Amino acid sequence: MSDARPRPAFYALPAGGLRDYVTLLHLPYTAWCLGTVAIGLGLAQQPTWALVGKTLAAFALAVGVAAHALDELKGRPLGTAIPGGVLVALAVVSLAGACALGVWVAAATTLWLLAFVAVGGFLVVAYNLELPGFHNDLAFALAWGAFPVLTGFFAAAETLSAGALVAAAAAALLAHAQRLLSTDVRRLRRRVAAVQGELELADGSREPLTREALLRVPERALRTLALGVTALGAALVLARLA
Repeated sequence: MSDARPRPAFYALPAGGLRDYVTLLHLPYTAWCLGTVAIGLGLAQQPTWALVGKTLAAFALAVGVAAHALDELKGRPLGTAIPGGVLVALAVVSLAGACALGVWVAAATTLWLLAFVAVGGFLVVAYNLELPGFHNDLAFALAWGAFPVLTGFFAAAETLSAGALVAAAAAALLAHAQRLLSTDVRRLRRRVAAVQGELELADGSREPLTREALLRVPERALRTLALGVTALGAALVLARLA
């Protein structure tokens, strides 16, 4: 039997103080999202360092801080002790900052980008506060996979292309894989009180069935995917800007 209470996420730090704020950022998944934005930027012909910096900063604020603050406000999945008022303030200020950056970029490129800013702001609130119809597998794949790619590409190219749409579909599929893996991982870490049993192998040997054994492979896959998407995005941007 395995009944020791694990951390709420593999990237969660020991609870308390400033560590709660680091945990709140969901760093591997924030990096993943920024990687998808970078993929969109890197697919465009001529992004600039300034545009890349502003676009990534906007998503870091919107997803890394605002979305995750609202997510923690809705049910405390990470079990932090961050006061509710602080979470609300973080969400409001960060989302406002992200939208301001989006408006700044739109003013220098195309005002059509404001549509992406509006949709992005809505998705942050709708998904993380679990509004009806906006907190499911499809919404996750579109909001955190396809949308960042399309926004990054449009910010740099001021249009969309067939290649950008295919890349967005690929990012949506990767985001769906993330959700499939992380759903079981979250259940094991946050809702399962104990694990017991064993595996009987074909040669007659037996292996104990533990929470750690069930978490090992999916969490390695999640770490690997997060690193891979982040590295791919960085490579595409650097290839354009080099």
